[in-house]
Amino acid sequence: MKHDADVVVAGGGPVGLMLACELALAQVRVVVLERLTEVDTTIKAGAINTPSAEALYRRGLLPPLAEVQRAALETFGAFARQRQSAGASVPRPVPRFAGHFAGIMLRGDLLDEADPDFAGSGPAGEVGLIPQEALERILGARAAELGVTVRRGVTLTGFDAGDAGVRVHTSDGTLEAGWLVGCDGGRSTVRRLAGFPFPGTAPSITGHQALVEMTGADALGAGWNWTATGTYVHGPLPGRILTVEFDGPPADREAPVTAEELQTSLRRVTGVPDVTVTKVTSATRFTDNARQVPEYRRGRVLLAGDAAHVHAPFGGQGLNLGLGDAMNLGWKLAATVHGWAPEGLLDTYTAERHPIGAWVLAWTRAQVALMRPESHAAALREVVAELSGTTDATTYFVKKISGVWQRYDLPGSHPLTGRSAPDLELSDGSRLADHLHTGRGLLLDLADDPALRARAAGRGDRVRVVTAGCPERPGLTGLLVRPDGFVAWAADAGDGPGKELDAALERWFGAPAAVAAQAVPAP
Repeated sequence: MKHDADVVVAGGGPVGLMLACELALAQVRVVVLERLTEVDTTIKAGAINTPSAEALYRRGLLPPLAEVQRAALETFGAFARQRQSAGASVPRPVPRFAGHFAGIMLRGDLLDEADPDFAGSGPAGEVGLIPQEALERILGARAAELGVTVRRGVTLTGFDAGDAGVRVHTSDGTLEAGWLVGCDGGRSTVRRLAGFPFPGTAPSITGHQALVEMTGADALGAGWNWTATGTYVHGPLPGRILTVEFDGPPADREAPVTAEELQTSLRRVTGVPDVTVTKVTSATRFTDNARQVPEYRRGRVLLAGDAAHVHAPFGGQGLNLGLGDAMNLGWKLAATVHGWAPEGLLDTYTAERHPIGAWVLAWTRAQVALMRPESHAAALREVVAELSGTTDATTYFVKKISGVWQRYDLPGSHPLTGRSAPDLELSDGSRLADHLHTGRGLLLDLADDPALRARAAGRGDRVRVVTAGCPERPGLTGLLVRPDGFVAWAADAGDGPGKELDAALERWFGAPAAVAAQAVPAP
């Protein structure tokens, strides 16, 4: 079959664009289908976590992220000044805000920064306040630079998947592709048509998030608030409101969100009868529907992001979970397209990402339980709030929220194996992340060992070899880093490259080119 594209990605949000960029970086022909004609401006997630920031940093996207964060901080300041000028209450200052769990604020001054999980993120650790719309624009510009074909205003209507490829039917024609990846959201057409099971728990709440103009807002509490009828948030952006009601899901998820609907919910939850919504700039509904597919792949059809898992949006975990899916899948699917992927490589996508998705579902369910407007939840909230005032609990919560706890269960005995690679500062003035911009793996020789470098021979198209010192980690002699930034092998002084490095190279990067060529029968 002659393919129009190696991979078709259904969905051009941040996850689909991130995946498309990863594939294009690996010289894979990719087409993105996006039903919307413009970038989605609906208010959604407002931040990214550490693994997401590291992934974008490793692809050279830190400067635009930093600029977006600067603008976000200015907007937050505008909200506080607006409240003060009106004589209304402002959120009590929290020393070095470190996130929240179910609206319970965490104090950065209680954080144990000596915990090793917080070490090594480098400059990526300085960015986080990145709204989803801004991230989508950054990734869209990056996709254009890489030559990705993004077909806006085009809807996937069906597909026929076989052993040799996928025929994708769209609203303006048909595409022949090698693979199809559904990044088309929680109500994924790809997931439904491919027949993926989607087990989980049914929705029990109705939530609204919006940017509005309103009168009577001075009577609203700033930040997170719990009432006898639900939970609401006011700020940190001017006009930003969020309400959560616990009397079941909305009657119609698809209906436009009106000013009247938002006003009714806001008055009911806050108990402020005079607050009036006069204009809606952006609004969305959400529930706590929590579901996950058991496998992220069925033949030549794969899922990523909300297409593979849905949950309540508290903490913005969905965006970060989807970006992690894209980083994990991109290089593995590219290796499969190019024919050098070792056996079973693509299957590790589900094996590595499913447990993290399952954790996010449990984490958001726990937050919904704490928010419920009933006496048992309120009592438990008091206990959690008291615990969060300790260093141990704050450190625990922040590690979970920030994502620094995430690791993959990879073969190898070194403590760094399976973890996100530390952003080492090297003796030549570069940092480890500088050597991951091309999307290849990295074998970092920190001891000037020719024998170590020789083991990567025949894989130059897949693994970049760099020799440099690392004064901050004098005992570390070598690292093998996968294209997604996770450590596949590491060694300290006295370990030697040995069989573990050979096995890691073979497992993640296949046989050397000469060996692979000999293994392919002549036509």
